[in-house]
Amino acid sequence: MVASIVASLATSLLASSVSHSRPYSSLFFTKLRSPSGLRFSFAVAPLCSRRARFMAHTIARATLGLTQPANLEHPKISFAAKEIDVAEWKGDILTVGVTEKDMTKDENSKFQNSILKKIDGLLGGLLAEASSEEDFAGKAGQSTVLRLPGLGTKRVGLIGLGQSVSSPAAFRSLGEAVAAAAKTAQASSVAVVLASSESLSNDSKLNTASAIASGTVLGIYEDNRYKSESKKPQLIKSVDILGLGTGPELEKKLKYAEDVSSAIIFGRELVNSPANVLTPAALAAEASKIASSCSDVITANILTEEQCKELKMGSYLGVAAASANPPHFIHLCYKPPSGPIKAKLALVGKGLTFDSGGYNIKTGPGCSIEIMKTDMGGSAAVLGAAKALGQIKPPGVEVHFIVASCENMISGTGMRPGDIITAANGKTIEVNNTDAEGRLTLADALIYACNQGVDKVIDLATLTGACIVALGPSIAGVFTPSDDLAKEVFQASETSGEKFWRMPLEESYWESMKSGVADMVNTGGRQGGAITAALFLKQFVDEKVQWMHIDLAGPVWNDKKRVATGFGISTLVEWVLKNSS
Repeated sequence: MVASIVASLATSLLASSVSHSRPYSSLFFTKLRSPSGLRFSFAVAPLCSRRARFMAHTIARATLGLTQPANLEHPKISFAAKEIDVAEWKGDILTVGVTEKDMTKDENSKFQNSILKKIDGLLGGLLAEASSEEDFAGKAGQSTVLRLPGLGTKRVGLIGLGQSVSSPAAFRSLGEAVAAAAKTAQASSVAVVLASSESLSNDSKLNTASAIASGTVLGIYEDNRYKSESKKPQLIKSVDILGLGTGPELEKKLKYAEDVSSAIIFGRELVNSPANVLTPAALAAEASKIASSCSDVITANILTEEQCKELKMGSYLGVAAASANPPHFIHLCYKPPSGPIKAKLALVGKGLTFDSGGYNIKTGPGCSIEIMKTDMGGSAAVLGAAKALGQIKPPGVEVHFIVASCENMISGTGMRPGDIITAANGKTIEVNNTDAEGRLTLADALIYACNQGVDKVIDLATLTGACIVALGPSIAGVFTPSDDLAKEVFQASETSGEKFWRMPLEESYWESMKSGVADMVNTGGRQGGAITAALFLKQFVDEKVQWMHIDLAGPVWNDKKRVATGFGISTLVEWVLKNSS
């Protein structure tokens, strides 16, 4: 009902802008009747005034398409680590992660692996027989679920891990395969065991259990908020992880997996949300919710357009100038509940909730304008990390989460090719391409971040198609002059399982970024586009601050499934934790 009232108000206001042609200095009154018959009277500023016109646009945009996401519950799965014999476990499906080596059989077609041999013995040899018939060899991506009598479980699932497995990414994939098998079997209670876990160290077992749990949560999750017909609710209620140990450290690691997985789902939902729902104001509201839910450690400061003008953020505001949706500059700050601060960090995310390209409008095959809602993928990674860290509460580290959010649209007030804009540090930029807007918003965001007194800053952005051409859809490009910072982030990615590749910061390419009338242009030539974009950002970072730019234009979106991935969140959380210890 509220939506229809607001829509009616917006319609009335917009209509009145036509009927009232002369200037007014006082309020006029309008009466509306809701669909249920209730009457409302509103005192409205005359639409010839700029403020009233802006208000009408804001209300109209807020109800564009009459779309609101359904409030669906996230997956709730109870995880437990147990040290019990697989023969004693009772439930709906027992899943076994097996390598190709584990599937080796002797001359009598019997398993040599001890766990598979035990299960097969209890089943009277049917597991070996059935796996042969199914041509299951333990290869990566293979899986088979068998319903065989003789155990305390209704089904046994074999999931292939390939020749050998030791990476978190592989174990996360195992968790996703477990979720898929459980969905197919409509299982409520699930157990996961590795056929071979003897070679894993205690730390590796902790990370393995965490990766399996995270993969299971992410594998069961589906974003159905914008679908008119609700699907069947998830069936998995409990997952027991067998054979990887027990105790408080493992329980803590499983809780960590739950917090990070929840944050990844949050990040996915932000990127999946369409631009008519996730406006800059809506993104700022989501950031404020994070601060409210973690008010003991996180504070929020949302800067208005006027406040950004006072800070002389001309580069950011130039991009935002064409949109009816006003910009919102987001600044969350995490401080631990107690203890000294050892490191001050900043995470800066590109927050373009929609990118039309501006007057250099995106046209032609491959322009991807239809998925430009994803141009805030960097901000989703930053805010997702904030959500997770607010729950984990690492000691000894202060973290600033910064997003200069806006839309890049087209209007009479919009930024034009050839315009010269001035960033907050006084540097001038000749805009030779309005579709290279993300770096303009990041310029002022980086200046702001460095002014917070941080030691290290990482920015994340869906910045260039050139990076996708160079590294494909699943690897993010890393640019930094700091070998130490690169080492830290790549160590974090080894735990997260996300893929990064360090790219060169070739200073000689800066020649193509020089302007005849300003300090620089915002785009160089077609060649080395990802590198020149990074060099541009470098101009706005304090030399005393360690800085890294991550171009995640490829891995932020799964083109095959047409959904967001939540890329970057897990690595950022791991990086912050490494700086907290």
